[in-house]
Amino acid sequence: MLRIREMNSSDVEAASRLEREAFSMPWSARDFLEMVEADYAHYYVAESEDGIVGCCGIRNIAGEGEITNVVVSAPYRRMGIGRKMMDYMLKMAAAEGVTATTLEVRISNLPAIGLYESLGFKGEGVRPGFYEKPPEDALIMWKR
Repeated sequence: MLRIREMNSSDVEAASRLEREAFSMPWSARDFLEMVEADYAHYYVAESEDGIVGCCGIRNIAGEGEITNVVVSAPYRRMGIGRKMMDYMLKMAAAEGVTATTLEVRISNLPAIGLYESLGFKGEGVRPGFYEKPPEDALIMWKR
């Protein structure tokens, strides 16, 4: 059974591990802890019987949401976990007064782009050279 819940300080090591497994420039446990403790940020985990299998986070900047992290452990991808986390996070953000939400995604990450588009996000621009290791442009997406 999968449960989406608010991330707490005891989850930051697991979230950092997920990022290290998935990304070339992962957030550290300290980065996650700073966000867990920030009053303007809301981070969530997907927890199964195997432990933390996904996490995501959003910062509320004057009523606009900035999604900073979305990651699902490789063995759990393509099972709807990313969608469940995003749905939950967007619902919670709306309840906090977020009226528009943005994110950046690697241009080559077609599965993520497909997920975001299915949730109502639209590409509105490109941030050249946004990513390093390897260098790549970011697609800027908004849900308004």
